[in-house]
Amino acid sequence: MTEEQPVPIADFWFDPSCPYSWTASRWLLEAAGVRELELHWHVMSLSVLNERLDEDPEGDTEGYLWGPARLCAAIAELHGEQALGRFYTAYGEQTRVRGQWLGFEAPLAAAGLPTGLAETAWTTAYEEPLRASHAQAVALVGTRVGTPVLAITEDDGERHALFGPVVAPAPRGEAAGRLWDGVRALSATPNFYEFRRPAPGEPPL
Repeated sequence: MTEEQPVPIADFWFDPSCPYSWTASRWLLEAAGVRELELHWHVMSLSVLNERLDEDPEGDTEGYLWGPARLCAAIAELHGEQALGRFYTAYGEQTRVRGQWLGFEAPLAAAGLPTGLAETAWTTAYEEPLRASHAQAVALVGTRVGTPVLAITEDDGERHALFGPVVAPAPRGEAAGRLWDGVRALSATPNFYEFRRPAPGEPPL
């Protein structure tokens, strides 16, 4: 019997309200279908990132963005990060794909989770684990970025993290695999800092 070879690990931090986190997450799921990689889900928060700024760049004057992030933290804490991934898919399909902002009960049920968890969105009961998860992402890439954050642990144990990628719509099939190959190569390049070009517009969601 031959020993199984380790595969790259992709740790993905997202704010559930960020449209570019959604498209990047769909790319990663596509990439996992055509490349060997182990995907792990984590929550971060634009509300935490921006709370000390004089003006919120997200324009979230009512504090709505706290709710989905706190709920995701509760799910991860109580049911694990794979359950978080299931909820994120169900929530994104409801909101980003169908444009239905009808609350959290339906995506919780679709993810096989107790619908009563929806109550945690508007309390601070799981804000501590939210901040802890967010701090892990920020420690990897710094505070002058946003969401998503992707950390890739190679099969030799080396870990490299970056903000992004910002890509919309998500590549499919082998195109997703090629982007994964490129992101791995760039993230592992010492002192690589940034590529940037004009955005093609708002994400077509």
